[in-house]
Amino acid sequence: MPSTSSSGTPTWFKSSHSGGNTTECVEAARLSEATAIRDSKAVEEGSLLFRPTSWASFVSALQDGHLEA
Repeated sequence: MPSTSSSGTPTWFKSSHSGGNTTECVEAARLSEATAIRDSKAVEEGSLLFRPTSWASFVSALQDGHLEA
């Protein structure tokens, strides 16, 4: 996952699973002490922040099939 740029501005990226569907895009950025998630179609609405352990648990649950995508 990309990190914060040298200017301190988050480097946002889209999931490789976003595909060609232009209505369902989520972007993420790794910050120094959190992972930020936002809707790429409504960036003005802000983002959600997740602590590293919470984000890792979420990703692990998805990978293990404990949550439906």
